[in-house]
Amino acid sequence: MSNDPQTWVPESCTLPSAQQPLRLAEFDDLFATALLQQERLSPTALRWRLDPAAEATTRDLTARESSCCSFFSFTIAADAGALRLDVQVPAAHVAVLDALALRAAARMTA
Repeated sequence: MSNDPQTWVPESCTLPSAQQPLRLAEFDDLFATALLQQERLSPTALRWRLDPAAEATTRDLTARESSCCSFFSFTIAADAGALRLDVQVPAAHVAVLDALALRAAARMTA
């Protein structure tokens, strides 16, 4: 799978094309600074465990992402000293989840 957003950002995304690289950079920054663990729960679901200090950033980013890509379902909860972020998409958008999983894995903190 290509990491080029032009190949996997769906047409249903209402975020203007010029702003999409900025949004991806925000996710990349979250992954690089706060992602502790990634787990693929199913083809349509991911679980990220994040540093709890990133809760405000995570809530803001996922709220904004949900507003332009309504197919995302984000659930945030405390989980054993971490912040758990469950991400789900319909089967038609698995490629988007796959691409985010690849980006997260490439930037995950140790």
